[in-house]
Amino acid sequence: MMRRLLIAALFLLSAFPAFAVNPDEVLSDPALEARARALSAELRCMVCQNQSIDDSNAELARDLRLLVRERLKNGDSDKAVIDYVVSRYGEFVLLNPRVRGETLLLWGAPLVLFLAGATAMALFVRRRGGKPTGTPLTEEEKAELEKVLRN
Repeated sequence: MMRRLLIAALFLLSAFPAFAVNPDEVLSDPALEARARALSAELRCMVCQNQSIDDSNAELARDLRLLVRERLKNGDSDKAVIDYVVSRYGEFVLLNPRVRGETLLLWGAPLVLFLAGATAMALFVRRRGGKPTGTPLTEEEKAELEKVLRN
């Protein structure tokens, strides 16, 4: 029984996300480390592309994690660190792109598509509303329906 519980616990623990930050990367100052982890979660791994550098095991992700920690140790603000990484790798490195002229379509497209869909549905319902659908029942069908309803 105890063995089954232990196996179940191991399966549950394996479902938690595994972070790729190596022990030798962790900063001794807990506040700086927390800032570094928060910044790393915002930056895209350029190799994996669907993971943050905090989650990726790629060498480039490790280099970026070390770069972020180095800049923080040198006294850079969070914004300065992000701006530096973006200046080197472009806006694509951000998992959540900034709202700018180039990304306006990216941010506005869901709203435009939602409004277009809502308008199309409203027009469809308005045109369709109140109109009977199908053909009226024949006298035979009415008589059969009355028989069924009486029983």
